[in-house]
Order: sequence, then C-alpha cells, then structure tokens
Amino acid sequence: MRSKTAPTGIALAIATALSLYAATSHAAPDAARLGADLTATGAEKAASKDGAIPAFAAAPVAEPGWSQGKKREDFFKFKGDKPQFSIDASNVDKYADKLSPGQVQLIKQTKGYRMDVYPTRRTCSVPDFVQENTKKNIGTAKLGDDGWSLKEAVVPGVPFPMPENGAQAMWNYKMKYAGIGFEWPLNYVSLSPRKGSTDWIQAGATETYYFPWGKKGSTLLSTLPPVEYYTYFAYESPTALAGQALSYTLYTDKPSEAFYYFPGQRRVRRMPTYAYDAPQVGFENQYTVDEPRVFNGTMDRFDWKLVGKKEIYVGYNAYGMYDPSVKFDQVAKQDFIDPASRRYELHRVWVVEATVKAGVRHSAPKRTFYLDEDSWSAVVADDYDAQGKIAKVRESFVIPVYETGSCDNPAFVQYNLPEGRYLFDQTPLAAGKDLRWVVESKEPKFKESFYTSENLRAISER
Repeated sequence: MRSKTAPTGIALAIATALSLYAATSHAAPDAARLGADLTATGAEKAASKDGAIPAFAAAPVAEPGWSQGKKREDFFKFKGDKPQFSIDASNVDKYADKLSPGQVQLIKQTKGYRMDVYPTRRTCSVPDFVQENTKKNIGTAKLGDDGWSLKEAVVPGVPFPMPENGAQAMWNYKMKYAGIGFEWPLNYVSLSPRKGSTDWIQAGATETYYFPWGKKGSTLLSTLPPVEYYTYFAYESPTALAGQALSYTLYTDKPSEAFYYFPGQRRVRRMPTYAYDAPQVGFENQYTVDEPRVFNGTMDRFDWKLVGKKEIYVGYNAYGMYDPSVKFDQVAKQDFIDPASRRYELHRVWVVEATVKAGVRHSAPKRTFYLDEDSWSAVVADDYDAQGKIAKVRESFVIPVYETGSCDNPAFVQYNLPEGRYLFDQTPLAAGKDLRWVVESKEPKFKESFYTSENLRAISER
C-alpha cells in the first residue's frame, strides 16, 4: 500500500532534484551524441553547474607496477585524496537532497554512522571495443515483447546508452563490462549479530562468476546462449554450511535456474523456488536471492520506471572495501562498516523505480535503484515494505578494475533498518586473498560446461 501521508521535506527535496533532470525523451537516440556531449557509454561529459562533479576526461587511473596480489589502493592515482567533509546525524538534513531516502534514514537512526566525502573523481571508462559495440547498439539492442527480457545487443557493450525506460537502464547495469568473469579464492559473507548478542554469522566460500558474452570482440547476443551470467560457490565454513555448493544460471529471457548440493544427502537438488525474495540458506531470513550485487535476478515481477537523474553521494573509488589484508574487527563494527574503509563521492545517477506487478507478491513491493551514469553500476537501492516504509538499504562500492580497463562494484553492504542488522558480501575484506577479474582464460570455470548439475555433483563429491 502506498502511504497517504503528505510528502516529507526530504521527499520534496528529492522530487525537486529529480525535476532538474528530465527522464530520457522517446525520440530515437542519436548515436552521434556518443563521444560528443555524451561519453562513449552515455554519461554527460560536462561538469555539474557548480563544478562539484568535474567534466569527464578518460585517463589512466592506475600507477605503473601493479600486478595480481599487490594492494590495489597503493596504485590508485588519487590515493592521496583527503575527505572534504563528513555527513552524520548532526548535519544529514543539510545534505538530504543529495542522498537517497534510505541513506538519510540509515544515518539518522544508526549511532556513530558517518560518511566521509572525498573529491569526485570520474575514473570509470571502458576499453575501445566496448565503446564501439555500445555505439552499434543504437538501433540494434532491443527488449523482448514482454517489456523486460533482453533479446538483442552487440556485446560486450552497453545495450541502451540513452535509455528510454527503466528496464533498459537496468540492463545497462546487468551487462556492464567486467571481462569474462571474476573469482574469489575466499569470500566471507558476514551478518552482524542480533540486538543484544555479539555473535556474527560468517560463511567463508569460494565463488566464481562467468559472463559468456564478455569475450573481447563484437558479437550479437542472439547468437549466444541467453545467459546473463553463471555463478558457482562452495561453502568452506562454518561447519553447518561447509560442503554445500550452488550452481546458478541467470538467463536474459526467462527465470533463473539453481542446483544445490547437500553433502549430508550426497546429492544435487534442483531448486526452482530459489529465486526472487527466497531467503538464502544460512542467514536467518536476512538475505534474499535477489539482493546480491544490489539487484540480482530476473526482472519479470516488477514494472520498471525511469524517473530521471540526480546527484547523490555514493561509494566510489572505495578501494578500502577491497582490502584483503585488514583484520575483520578493524572494519566490521557492531552496526556498520568502519567509515575509513568507505569512500563517498558526489556523482550523477539514473533513478529507476521498481513496483511489483499486480497479482504478484514480493517482500519488497517497491524498490528504488540508483545507477551511476559513468559505469552503469547500481550504487544504492532503497527497498520499501508493504506499509510503504523503507526496510532495507544497499550500497555498493565502485572501483576502477586494473585487469579490465573498466569499473565494477561487487562489494556491497545491506542494512536492515527495522532490525538494526547489516550484511556485507562479495568483498575480499579480511580474507587474506584478493579477488581477481579475468579477461581471457581457458580454465574450466570460464566455460558453460562447468555450471551443469552433473559437474556440480562431480566436483562436490570429491
């Protein structure tokens, strides 16, 4: 149900900010704008009116000498930046027009929570072949007749650099270039204690993503299997989860498919309901299947509205969220990730509202997603409950990826506001081993055959 109360000051401020940016018109996109007033992937090249967001100027951001295993932040061109100011409960109203409603509520209700704001650095670009494919997508990329599936695109590339609706914008996020995949040698999924307790839930796992459309070159999506990505993870700890493993396929035009290995039964089970808002195994109903990566899964249960653009503070160039060398208790505080590991900058974002379709249920019947214009990363999401109140807030943390020449944002934090708990995932924090992005590989994990139920059984029963 929608709330019938009058708009709050925050809501009015946000509406005013959004009105400054009209949603994309329905005129046919003009490919000539890419590389002219827009970047190669559709962002505004110009600086913001006040200059707080600089003009886009693609330039290398990695200092020479980085190689896999070396600390990424040490080679970041702007590692010497200092915070310009901080936002906390004492001044959040001053900055509310440049935050999501969920961010505002999170700051107000979480004692000690702080956002350190740094100079804005527009560090996200893509390789030349991705730029070329993005331009080819003007007039080529298209959604299915259902209004949500992706039927055609030139890949790897941004399908809709000048999106006309919310579904198109979300596909830009889903298909952003990250090589053919990435892998965590060790990833801790961590859930903070219940109120009154000090016991964390922490599950260690290996995990791999494979994007079959991510190979260098130029390929029509319709000539490939209709797959957004494959993923595999296997729990190593705690004892209750150790040995369990999952192979998951997310399609571009139909619901996902999941196979789960249970070591106690020594068998693989197909899990047709392990999707959407189904709780993930082992996390006390705090973490659903469609919450990783800020949004994960099939888009068919929602109507997607492109609201417009605004400027907000988001996690950006936040290498502190990708540091495997830190100790867990250095970064994982009782109620939030330590502010020193989180870096925020002011960036322009697309705003997309997702409203559950009539006759369909979901634990979050309304969601708002904020997509960074330069990288197409989903950087913030606010989830609303059935009473129209904000229930969860997710923030991801964008970094330039030295391996791919693009940006990515797997690391994210999710706050359950009513219960005062938070969860973070897909980060190498405190793992001792860095994740790696892969551009080319002959490894079995970067082939379709690795993600079958038969292979899941074979590699799990060793």
